[in-house]
Amino acid sequence: MIVKEEFLTKLRRYFGLNLYEVKIWTALLSRGVSTAGELSDIANVPRSRSYDVLESLEKKGFIVMKIGKPIKYIAVPPEEVVERVKKNVKTDATAKIDRLDNLKTTDVVRELNSLHTQGVELIEPSDLSGSLKGRHNLYNHLELTIKNAEETVTIITTSQGFLRKAEGLKPVFEEVKKRGVKIRIAAPLSKETEAAAKSLVGLAEVRHTDTSARFCIVDGKEIVFMVMNDQDVHPTYDIGIWINTPFFSTALEELFELAWKAMKPIKA
Repeated sequence: MIVKEEFLTKLRRYFGLNLYEVKIWTALLSRGVSTAGELSDIANVPRSRSYDVLESLEKKGFIVMKIGKPIKYIAVPPEEVVERVKKNVKTDATAKIDRLDNLKTTDVVRELNSLHTQGVELIEPSDLSGSLKGRHNLYNHLELTIKNAEETVTIITTSQGFLRKAEGLKPVFEEVKKRGVKIRIAAPLSKETEAAAKSLVGLAEVRHTDTSARFCIVDGKEIVFMVMNDQDVHPTYDIGIWINTPFFSTALEELFELAWKAMKPIKA
């Protein structure tokens, strides 16, 4: 049996298997029913490992052990394997989320918060800055910054950035809005962004601008700004800068205020 390495790599990534497991599994799929020895020879896996691998695949729901002698194994249909893996992933994710939720009320988090508080007290104001690489990390930090807002959130972004924020940051907008935080968003609006803009009615005041910029100011103290045009950069290579600087943040927000007055509000 010849299976391309590229295909085996995909299987490992999609199903969370190791190299021996994907080799044995694909070998069994090609045979339907087979013994451990036969699968070892076909898949080029050491016989001393084949039984452990088959036991692991059985526990994961990829194969079934056939009753009788010699012991043989039957491949579960791939479509059923996909459903079983999905179910296991959901179960594991739910269990991990529950553990993390329970962790919030334990001494572990209180101790971590204590360490963080002590550490922040030792930080110079000029040290409260950082580089954010990759759009996923950038939006995670943007969400954290907005979540801690007490008074205002000011955002200017691109059309595509507006669509991403309307979808990904709407829950945190709802959270801070309940605390009375004022949210303003400026972006180039079009037919493409119409539905996203309407979804934010009541949460944020949205206005149209032709300006190309990407930044967020929170409470006139913190800024998260993106240094690349999102149309020219792959999400993996997007870069943002976070700075805690009340002096510069206030100055930039005052400039935004002047531009905001000339921007066209969207219709409710």
